[in-house]
Amino acid sequence: MKILPLLGGLLLLLPSLANAKAVPKTHQPLAAASAMLVDVKTGEVLYADHADESHPIASVSKLLTVLVVLDAQQPLNERIDVNVDGVPGMDNVVSRLRFGSTLQRKEAIALALMASENRAAATLAHHYPGGFPAFIKAMNHKAKTLGMTHSHFVEPTGLSSQNVSSASDLIKLLKATQKYPLMGQLSSAKNRSVTLQKPRYSLAFYNTNPLVNKKGWKIHLTKTGYTDDAGHCLVMLTEMAGRQVAFVVLDAFGKYTHIADAGRLKQWLSTGKVSKVPADALAYKAEKQQQTQQTANNLEQGDSISATAQP
Repeated sequence: MKILPLLGGLLLLLPSLANAKAVPKTHQPLAAASAMLVDVKTGEVLYADHADESHPIASVSKLLTVLVVLDAQQPLNERIDVNVDGVPGMDNVVSRLRFGSTLQRKEAIALALMASENRAAATLAHHYPGGFPAFIKAMNHKAKTLGMTHSHFVEPTGLSSQNVSSASDLIKLLKATQKYPLMGQLSSAKNRSVTLQKPRYSLAFYNTNPLVNKKGWKIHLTKTGYTDDAGHCLVMLTEMAGRQVAFVVLDAFGKYTHIADAGRLKQWLSTGKVSKVPADALAYKAEKQQQTQQTANNLEQGDSISATAQP
């Protein structure tokens, strides 16, 4: 009689076991120097490659910028003037937003996320309580509270190569954004028209991630990034093989290689099929990883010398 309840419990488990989605046993190489893919519901790591290495992350920084702004609970409909005073590295930045023009804080957030507008991101930091110094302090404090142990930030746009993080840290950031549904809504929009005042003019902006326009992709949140030092970066909350996933690739070679890496992982997770990566992209990856290792070795040697020199 005692066996019957046990058998019943096992029978109840069978449907869930049958529906469990296994990770392919094959390995899919990527062009990106660092990558991570995680099932956000279960926490299962589906893919990881040099996921704990710190890299410059370019405009992916703007995710944390917006998260800090939203934490401050400043009025989203308040009109703020385009102003980057006190924000370093903005002197030669190209932007269609005119200094002194005003727009709603929500619009500045949308442009920073969707169109990666640097002047919009810097303006958000300028209007933060306490200004730029307080904003950077808040960025690093927020990163610390999220457990982002491989991350550091010096400005809000990502133009500085000193804004660094790792794929594993950015997975934590992506998970945190789920508590801010506005970020997903604004970042995944295909386009946006914004009207500024003083003077009055309208501008159209488009998403920097072409996958928002591609059939077969359900993107709930996204951010791209690129600088010479960071390479091409892409983070997303999206769906792959019936899973809700957090996806990160950092430092990919080629204008669309980060987009191709997303497609490679999606196909691999769905079918187990391995896609080829262009030889020049793999060569770039090997070179960058060698540079990263050399930098780490130099830092380790420097620490060792300092420790030896201690009286």
